[in-house]
Amino acid sequence: MQLEIRPDPAEVGRARRWARSRLAGSGIGADEPLAETLILLVSELVTNAVVHTGCPAVLRLSLPGQDAAEEVTVRLEVADRSGRAPVPRCVDGDATGGRGLALVDGLADRWGWSTEGTGKRIWCELDRCGGTPGSGTSCGGGAATFDGLAYEAV
Repeated sequence: MQLEIRPDPAEVGRARRWARSRLAGSGIGADEPLAETLILLVSELVTNAVVHTGCPAVLRLSLPGQDAAEEVTVRLEVADRSGRAPVPRCVDGDATGGRGLALVDGLADRWGWSTEGTGKRIWCELDRCGGTPGSGTSCGGGAATFDGLAYEAV
């Protein structure tokens, strides 16, 4: 599944709505922490593409089918036509931006980027581990859920 993104900040909201609509039929409940994390990552990666490149982009989602096992991996990719590498920034506490890649690093189980033609592709993956939502089952990068709340041990 993919969505063409114009270089317009209004596209970020459209990308979030599109991703939410794709969750139906994937076996991932809209109220699962995985779904909320996925939507936040869509927002961050699309925002980066729109704000920092000024180029059109393509958002791709790889979601499991309805009958998928409880252990699944969701993959999110944003490809754009800019050859500029993504650069994590160090910002102070008063800055209103600059934390996107740090957020991706903290929330995704894996992420990276690669060149693609004259542009690049930034990707991240989220794992949904076995167990029922809210059971306290730990997943991937140390994130876990308990009584419907997401947390991470630091």
